[in-house]
Amino acid sequence: MVYTGKPPGVGAGGYDVVAYFTAGKATKGLPAHVAVHDGITYRFASAANRGTFLRSPARYLPQYGGYCAYAVSQGATASSDPNAWTVVGDKLYLNYSKSVRSLWRQDVEGNIAKAERNWPGVLK
Repeated sequence: MVYTGKPPGVGAGGYDVVAYFTAGKATKGLPAHVAVHDGITYRFASAANRGTFLRSPARYLPQYGGYCAYAVSQGATASSDPNAWTVVGDKLYLNYSKSVRSLWRQDVEGNIAKAERNWPGVLK
């Protein structure tokens, strides 16, 4: 199961998952530049970002299906805010809010380790 955000069925809440890595910021994608991966539509700010994603989608997808990384580390799921993000070790992590992201960042490595143990069991 993947949390697609709002609007429903659009991954990362319609934000460009490649731009987190290349521009270093949350960037809204455009309906003119889309790609479908595993039944989820992703939007991109440019055709170039769309092409980058299509060459290696797994590299850019948010961890834990786009659910809040901190929630998964705590054994639960929660929606995520595309503006509450962090790239760690070339992986994208989303959080429920910027305040939750602050909690998650207090022990990034520990929270990732816990989330890895909990994922995907939290979906049951």
